[in-house]
Amino acid sequence: MDELDKQLLNLIQTEVPVAARPWAALAAKLGSSEAEIMQRIGALKTGRAIRQISAIFDTQSLGYESSLVACQCDPHREDEVAAIISAHPGVSHNYRRDHVFNLWYTLAVAPTSKLGLAGTIALLHRQTGAISTRSLPTLHLFKVGVELDVAGTGQAGDKGAIRYDHAQQRAAVPLTDLEINYVRAMQNDLSVEPEPFVAIAGQLGISLKELQQLTAGMITAGRLRRFSAVLRHRELGFSANGMGIWAVPEADVLRVGKQMAAYRAVTHCYRRPTYPDWSYNIFTMIHTRSREECHAVVDQIAQETGITEHGVLFSTKEYKKVRVQYFTAAEAEWEAQHCENRTV
Repeated sequence: MDELDKQLLNLIQTEVPVAARPWAALAAKLGSSEAEIMQRIGALKTGRAIRQISAIFDTQSLGYESSLVACQCDPHREDEVAAIISAHPGVSHNYRRDHVFNLWYTLAVAPTSKLGLAGTIALLHRQTGAISTRSLPTLHLFKVGVELDVAGTGQAGDKGAIRYDHAQQRAAVPLTDLEINYVRAMQNDLSVEPEPFVAIAGQLGISLKELQQLTAGMITAGRLRRFSAVLRHRELGFSANGMGIWAVPEADVLRVGKQMAAYRAVTHCYRRPTYPDWSYNIFTMIHTRSREECHAVVDQIAQETGITEHGVLFSTKEYKKVRVQYFTAAEAEWEAQHCENRTV
């Protein structure tokens, strides 16, 4: 990649404007042309730098239940167990990590689910024959938003603005039919054509202006975080996917969580529940180019916050990483298949 590619990737992680000609708008910011930006976007997708360009919705605000789940299974059965877990359409991330809890996945279930979140986790526990399963839902969102420093203009220990946290979240309110169709359309990978949002508006039977108004309303309602690119961090050199785990005194959780979230290398920061066999209540996802760099960030955070009981769990295998697909039939079909002889 050349410098323009890197600048483009940095920019589209923040926002792709819902405009008549979004690629032309990006080109104007970068001093390039619409044709050049479209060509580069296509090449970066083919080259696997860009995973997807789409709306990034807030699961909770759409009425879905979700959780991070820690699974302890027989290490000799990891691939088998991971395949069972990944088959659920609501599982968007599934990794092996270097810990006794060796499989970690994120699960979202629709408000129409007959099993619900707890029931789905319990069923997956039984199906996999896991030794132990721990549901770790978000109790407080300090930060969410991956923005990799592709251009290499900063240091891993730098701090920056927090674009989305609990302040932007809202209580779930049932969506209208138009809003549901909007989610279904905008969650798909944006086509590289001159006027992709005009085409989406046409599919929804509305004007571009109405699509823009709907987008603004979804942001205000906390349902839409942003419309932007999701990058393939490993392909871009960010190979150290480290999950920082921190045991923070209850009285200090809010203060410390905000301090941790301020670090640019921290892409996600959550408060989660504890268990007798799990004492860590704050999680920080850190994406860096090396384990040494990740440990340096963790050490800097520990020094600033004074938290001494902590660790880093690195992902050693990626089984699944996709965007959650909302309001599809896939989950109901999975439940019908796996719960045929059960009362749900």
